[in-house]
Amino acid sequence: MYLHIGEEVMVRASNIIAILDRRLLKSNWQSNLPTAATNTIKNISKHDVKSVVITDEIIYFSPLASTTLKKRMDTSLEEIFLKI
Repeated sequence: MYLHIGEEVMVRASNIIAILDRRLLKSNWQSNLPTAATNTIKNISKHDVKSVVITDEIIYFSPLASTTLKKRMDTSLEEIFLKI
């Protein structure tokens, strides 16, 4: 299953570690990341960043709200279970 996180970017749901709200960006959280991790940050938002999607390989700054991404994930899971 894949999750559309904005701007034509799809991420495999099993690779997602966390989806965080944009309020995290107000803190100094990037200073706590290892150097290798800071090289894997991708800002896919053309306007405002609303959430941070952390995968096992890349950290995405998404234009979609974390609540929107959660609803998409929940809807996709429901569809899978209804087919069983």
